[in-house]
Amino acid sequence: MARRLNAQRELPLQPNVLSSRDNKWLKEFRMALRGGLPTESGAVGIEGPRLVEGALRSACPIRAVLFSESGQRHHARLAPYLDRAEVSIPILHTTDRLFEGIADTEHPQGVGALVTPRTFSFDDISQPSASGAASLIVVLAGVQDPGNVGTILRTAAAFGATAAVTAASGQSGTASPFSPKALRASAGAALHLPLLAGMALPILLAQFRAAEIRTLASSSRETSPSDHQPLLAPWELVALLIGNEGQGLPEEVERSADARIRIPMSPGVESLNAAAAAAVLFYEAARQRNSAP
Repeated sequence: MARRLNAQRELPLQPNVLSSRDNKWLKEFRMALRGGLPTESGAVGIEGPRLVEGALRSACPIRAVLFSESGQRHHARLAPYLDRAEVSIPILHTTDRLFEGIADTEHPQGVGALVTPRTFSFDDISQPSASGAASLIVVLAGVQDPGNVGTILRTAAAFGATAAVTAASGQSGTASPFSPKALRASAGAALHLPLLAGMALPILLAQFRAAEIRTLASSSRETSPSDHQPLLAPWELVALLIGNEGQGLPEEVERSADARIRIPMSPGVESLNAAAAAAVLFYEAARQRNSAP
C-alpha cells in the first residue's frame, strides 16, 4: 500500500530528462553549486527560484536552467523570461534525487542556473551610474567569509553604491562574491552591481589616487584629534574600504587613505561584525549624500 502511494506521488519524467549523474550538464552544475567553483566555461551556479529569476532579469549571460521533477512547479514564475521567442537558453530537466546530489542547499527547491558573471574594468566602475550618481564604491579587502561578502554587497547596493571591488589584504584574500553562499547572502546583488574581482590592493589604491577618488578607510582603532570624519557630497567620487573580519585593514592602508572612519560605540564593545559595520557606514554615506545641498 505504501509503495502504491509513493508511486502515485512520483511525477512523470519530462522527455529528455537527464537521468545519469555522469551527464556533462549535471557534472557542470555539480561543480558550480556543490563545488562552489566556476566551470570551464566561466559560469557560476545559482539555486532557487528567486535567485534564478534575478539572474534572468540581469544582463548576465545564462548558460542553462535546470529543473527537477518537483522544481517544475516554478516554471510558471520563470516563464516570462524563458518562453520568449528570442531567448535560446537550454532548459534542462532531471530527477529530484539527482538534483539533491548537485545542490548546495540542504533542502533544494528544484531549480538552478549556470550564469556567466559580467566582467568590468577599473574605468567601468569609476564612471557615474546610469542614474548619473557619482561613484560610491565599496572595496572588500580581505573579507574571508562568503556570507559577509554577500551581505556587504547587498547592503551596499541597497544604500546606493554604484560598484564594488574585491581585493586581497596582506595574507587574507577576499571570498569569491560568486560562490553559492555569497550569492545567496547578496540576494543576487553580485550579479547586478558592477563588480571588479581579484584586484591587488596597492594597485587599486594607486588607481583611485590617479582618478581622484577619495578613499575612506573603516577603522576600529582609536582616532587622533587630527583625524576628521568626512562629509560626503553627492557629486564626490568615493571608495569605502572594508577590511578583514579579525584584523581590519592594514595600518599602512589606513594611513594612506584620505580619511579614516570609526563608528562610535558603547564602552566595552570592541568592534562590529564586518557586514554590520558596512551597513552602518553605507547608511550614513547615503544619508549624507542625500541631504547635501
